[in-house]
Amino acid sequence: MDKAPLYDDIADAPDGGVAHWITTSDGLRIRVGHWTKPGVKGTILIFPGRTEFVEKYGRAAKALLERGYASIAIDWRGQGIADRMLPNRAIGHVGRFSDYQKDVAAVLKHVKTLDLPRPYFLIGHSMGGCIGLRAVIEGLDVKAAMFSAPMWGIQMSVALRPVAWGLSAVSTPLGFDDSLAPGQFEQSYVLRADFEGNALTNDPDMFCTLREQLENHPDLALGGPSLRWLNTSLREMHWLSQQRAPNLPCITFLGSKEAIVDPYRIQDRMRDWPDGALHTIANGQHEMMMDAPQIRETIFDQTTALFDKKLAA
Repeated sequence: MDKAPLYDDIADAPDGGVAHWITTSDGLRIRVGHWTKPGVKGTILIFPGRTEFVEKYGRAAKALLERGYASIAIDWRGQGIADRMLPNRAIGHVGRFSDYQKDVAAVLKHVKTLDLPRPYFLIGHSMGGCIGLRAVIEGLDVKAAMFSAPMWGIQMSVALRPVAWGLSAVSTPLGFDDSLAPGQFEQSYVLRADFEGNALTNDPDMFCTLREQLENHPDLALGGPSLRWLNTSLREMHWLSQQRAPNLPCITFLGSKEAIVDPYRIQDRMRDWPDGALHTIANGQHEMMMDAPQIRETIFDQTTALFDKKLAA
């Protein structure tokens, strides 16, 4: 297997992390990074959100390893330093949302090749929660899951919703589906936003870290999504809303100040999830695993408590 770069200078991750290039069934090169040590209890698959990358989860990997779990994170197709989908690498794009499942399959194969310890668990954040929900519905080999602000719906005004559906739907047959979705920018959010009023985190130090990661390694940066990404994601979220929740132990975290994904879709899904629990984090924003220290500690403690319980079952 081919070694890939791992930017330790920005990850604040445990020592000994290793990154590899892996190839999907449709021939794309994506990147994964993992952290482990002797005696861990299992391995957590970290499915990041849109625009995110392996190093962004370095601190999460440290927190999980301190609690006895190895972890592996992924650069999805079209982001991080995985193969980008358009000549303009600033635009987030995907052919079909279900294509991300090819990335999932490649990661699972890689985890087995590395012989990372079983059992496996899942953490899915934002878009990674959307990808992860389909994966567990389709039988992903994990014992339990945690979702953080999962993208099971996107916040948008009532007036904008039909416009988003309509414009994104016609963009493919009319040949402009690789254009930025309305209101989006090529520059990454953390590079153009101020800490005051940002939609990600209450922690100024963490916000500064997120910005410095992209300033130090601009190749990781990603801007807004394309019209095709928007349309295929809307279709995916609609399909997921029609599916029964899987019979899988699950804990989901939703910040009370969530401003990106749709809280009502999350509440609806968790209301009917067997062996599932929804925890609302007071003052939590979208990036709860990168929010204030007490929020981060609460989330990792409760998540690994669930995983520990499944180990004992």
